[in-house]
Amino acid sequence: MSIKTLAGGLLLALLAAGCARAEAPQPLLWKVSDADNSLYLLGSFHLLRPADYPLDPRTDLAFEDAERVVFELSPEDMAGTAVGQLMLQAATRADGRRLQDTLPPATWASLEAWGGRRGIDVARLQDFEAWYVSLLVSLTEMRQQGLDPALGLDRHFGRRATEAGKPAEGLETGAQQIELFDGMDEAQQVQALEEALQSPEELERNVRELHALWRAGDGAGLYAGTAARMREQYPALYERVNVQRNRAWLHRLKGLLDEGGHDEDALVVVGALHLLGEEGVVELLRAEGYTVERL
Repeated sequence: MSIKTLAGGLLLALLAAGCARAEAPQPLLWKVSDADNSLYLLGSFHLLRPADYPLDPRTDLAFEDAERVVFELSPEDMAGTAVGQLMLQAATRADGRRLQDTLPPATWASLEAWGGRRGIDVARLQDFEAWYVSLLVSLTEMRQQGLDPALGLDRHFGRRATEAGKPAEGLETGAQQIELFDGMDEAQQVQALEEALQSPEELERNVRELHALWRAGDGAGLYAGTAARMREQYPALYERVNVQRNRAWLHRLKGLLDEGGHDEDALVVVGALHLLGEEGVVELLRAEGYTVERL
């Protein structure tokens, strides 16, 4: 998820920076149980570096104990090209306007400055909507810091589930995730782009700090640095990309607990933002009366 504003909140999990690693990351990992079954909830970063592996043994044990694995998107959608092609189609403008026509002059100037730094001709982006450009900017900047989506925690466990023959599924389809972005109003899209266009120094510092918090398993610190700030500064965007999705997932996750066979456990790997705070999946399940423990 994910996206901190869109770059900081949506792409939350897209935030990870490299630092020398003496120990495995401390996992943001919870176990949610009813009388028969358990869900392991694992907070992911969608882009990581080789130094973030191997994982903490608790994380591997949760995977081994689970009979199925659940992600934001299915492993097929994560690994395939179809979602990217659909996203490109959805992002192409059909209203006769240029990207520049939809942005405040200062935001367009910031985009031109960013393109100059990265050797990208922003005139080639005129046919795209602002939400898509915000993702492009964010991904470009994180790649500059050596982050790789192929090493993200969800991709890692998607591959492992396939290799182990474990059933795996997505909480959302590719089309639903595209609609999450494409359905933003213009004000939300501009907010997402402006957040992505923060200064390189500020972005690098934010990524480094958030990654350190994630590695330390500091859920409270990570929430304060991402979701709490996003909720305060961009409440409508926060509601759309986080709260609404958490509530939609709750029904599916309860089904895994209530309707699964005896002792059928599942590992749920989603962007860490979705697990944290009072609107997060952890507290939503606790409020439903399930037993919840941090591992």
